[in-house]
Amino acid sequence: MEHWKRTIERANRCFMAGELVDAREAYLQALALAQVLFERWADADEAVAACVISHHNLADLHLRLNQPEESAEYLCAIHQRLLQTMQDPRLSPQLREAALRQSSKTYVELLNFISDHGEYPRTHRLLGGTAAQTDASTRNSPYYGAH
Repeated sequence: MEHWKRTIERANRCFMAGELVDAREAYLQALALAQVLFERWADADEAVAACVISHHNLADLHLRLNQPEESAEYLCAIHQRLLQTMQDPRLSPQLREAALRQSSKTYVELLNFISDHGEYPRTHRLLGGTAAQTDASTRNSPYYGAH
């Protein structure tokens, strides 16, 4: 966890300084660490949060680079990962529950992104249409409001 924290902090410093190439490299390193350690982290909430933060920081970076489609890819990737984690019976109940709790945040981030930047192919595939349609269908989902 400490190595991931130091890496994400370095990436954030680069991002704030406008050193976007260095920030991207550090964010990708942080993401790789979070993904490798995802199922091994002692604290399930920290594992899921590290993965979400890494993806969302990369999404923010790509927005800064005026690359909204790449941003959408990162937002969709983490939301889909959490949905898969929640349904994977081989994973610990703690990790599955942490994924469920964080999925509301990744869902809201996706809706905000679509509201601000429009739909992209992956957002459309993942959410099944426009944000308004998705919002209505999600309220009927067994996962909506379960956080």
